[in-house]
Amino acid sequence: MKIGFLIYGSLQTLSGGYLYDRMLVESLRQRGDEVEVISLPWRNYAAHLTDNLAYRLPPGLDLLVQDELNHPSLLAANRRPHPYPVVSLVHHLRASEQRPAWQNLFYRWLEKRYLQSVDAFLFNSQTTRRVVTALIGDSRPSLVAYPPTDRFGAAPLTPAAVQARAQRPTPLQILFVGNLIPRKGLETLLRAVASLPPHLARLDVVGSLEIDPAYVRAMRQKTALWGLEERVQFWGALNNDPLRQKLSEAHLLVVPSSYEGFGIVYLEGMSFGLPAIGTHLGAAPEVIEHGVNGYIISPSDWQALAEHLRLLAQDAPLLARLSQNALQRYARQPKWQETAQQARDFLAEIRATFRG
Repeated sequence: MKIGFLIYGSLQTLSGGYLYDRMLVESLRQRGDEVEVISLPWRNYAAHLTDNLAYRLPPGLDLLVQDELNHPSLLAANRRPHPYPVVSLVHHLRASEQRPAWQNLFYRWLEKRYLQSVDAFLFNSQTTRRVVTALIGDSRPSLVAYPPTDRFGAAPLTPAAVQARAQRPTPLQILFVGNLIPRKGLETLLRAVASLPPHLARLDVVGSLEIDPAYVRAMRQKTALWGLEERVQFWGALNNDPLRQKLSEAHLLVVPSSYEGFGIVYLEGMSFGLPAIGTHLGAAPEVIEHGVNGYIISPSDWQALAEHLRLLAQDAPLLARLSQNALQRYARQPKWQETAQQARDFLAEIRATFRG
């Protein structure tokens, strides 16, 4: 098949969603498909809406996959009839994120119009599928194709190595991995660490410092204000080898996002035996079982987070048990090659049954 894959910006953008897009493109190409990456420029939401004045679906394709992130640019382009099937890859809806209610009403109205304009869906989680179904029903074909979480290969650490790491004396080594943007909840984590005695915990922050410089400055200022400069280290974005090192050294992964469509990073951490702490909004509970391989908190609840951190720092057997359970949860996750083949078969079926 000749497949178009439509995104904003660069396919090399560092985020879980773009990792998914990148791996899917590579997998389709490995299976013999010709994939053309179609990039629209990154701008603000209002500017993206102006794309509807001129942008139209490209010619000469057998099928087009659109990252749902691009929805504000595609309302006019997706008017029927389509020249080929249009499949939306939905990581999570913008309207699912936490913001003032009036804004989400506007985003929900636009996203509903966009979602009704496509022919089929690829979802990254059951949570995302349920959210979309609640908005537009389930009359369109869909597949939940879980994101790639095995980029580091088979579990990099043995159960014995994970057990030995958990027995290390304090401080508890906490790892945050995510772009430094408000939605990822770094401020909640900093508040929690600041409330603990200085000897109990250390925090490594891994993620791009370039996407939202104002937020990064604010987090550095709070780090200084709360006396955390000796306990918190900002590393910026790390590629695979340095990130692998951080994942091997940490005791615990904490990304208390206000919303995650899936949360690839939780399972990547679990491949190293890291229990995870996330929030109940979004798909984190599909990965994190509270009290078994990590903990689920409410967004912004730094007090609850601090109590979990304190407990794990002071109870090595508990940390060891959650760490082993994290390894086992990772082992149950479908491997990417299996998922990628299911996604390719689904796209081929949509193409074969398309009626225009």
